[in-house]
Amino acid sequence: MTAKRAPDSATASKNITQKIRELGDWRGETLAWVRRLIHDADPEIQEEWKWMGTPVWSHDGGVCTGESYKQVVKLTFFRGASLDDPRKLFNSSLEGNTRRAIDLREGEKIIEAAFKELIRSAVAANSESRARRVSPKK
Repeated sequence: MTAKRAPDSATASKNITQKIRELGDWRGETLAWVRRLIHDADPEIQEEWKWMGTPVWSHDGGVCTGESYKQVVKLTFFRGASLDDPRKLFNSSLEGNTRRAIDLREGEKIIEAAFKELIRSAVAANSESRARRVSPKK
């Protein structure tokens, strides 16, 4: 059995920065903006580059992805269905049992404080799940 390698966060960060540059339009600006908000919400969050070019933010597990399409920048939260969303930021992938997403179209903004709280909630959910997995069963 081989040991699991930690993600190469420096390379991932470079790839995400390059992706933002390559987009070169409102999608790149939006992705850069939400990236900053994610890091503001959790300075310890790790950046990953997965699935042939998808930015992923992780802390004790996946928090969210940042995908760019022609019409939207999609932020998919791995545990979104289990997170409280009192400001109703989730507006996509609402039918699933696990994930929820926020689709941002050109010119749209989200409430920064509410988004940061959603990031913190996702990190807390990951940490709680991890603690349950590693604690001895009684």
